[in-house]
Amino acid sequence: MNLDLFLQIWGGTGYLLAKILLAIAEGKEDGRRLRIFGWLSYLLGIPAWVIILASKNDWAFASNDIGSIPAMILGIITAWRGNKQVNKKYDRFVKIFTVFMIIIGITYSIYHFHGITTISQVLEILVIIGFLGGSYLLAKKNLNGWLLFAAMCVCVVILMSLQGKVILAVLQGIAFIVTILGYIRAKRKLLTPPKG
Repeated sequence: MNLDLFLQIWGGTGYLLAKILLAIAEGKEDGRRLRIFGWLSYLLGIPAWVIILASKNDWAFASNDIGSIPAMILGIITAWRGNKQVNKKYDRFVKIFTVFMIIIGITYSIYHFHGITTISQVLEILVIIGFLGGSYLLAKKNLNGWLLFAAMCVCVVILMSLQGKVILAVLQGIAFIVTILGYIRAKRKLLTPPKG
């Protein structure tokens, strides 16, 4: 197995497993453990994605994954604490950092390409917004994070297909389905009155 194939399997599986665990947690009364393992799975997949993207000199997209780390840590903290209030200072830091990373990613892309010049660049910008914004919202247990993730998955499927990364494209296609199921489960849970 060559390094590129290994990295595709590692990164794609880590991110897919994360979405599966987070989606299953949406339907549980107490999905804390699943959420924690979901966020940890994301963190474990980051190095592979960064290496793959950096090898293509896709620094905006690679920094996107690195920029999501504070939101993923917030997701772990939120899951760990259950219904207790998360530290407001850290939450504010993650929100500001997420917005900052989105702005940096978009600005770098526009600077690097001297404007918006290709469809793949537009897709990358949408991935930056979807992944960073979706990570933050899901870390806060906001079901709209699933919608941003769904849009991001579609963009990644197209991008990875264009780059010939078939395994990543297929895994992200499956992740799209899982993401939609996660949203449905979160919405259903929100509309179901609590027992007792």
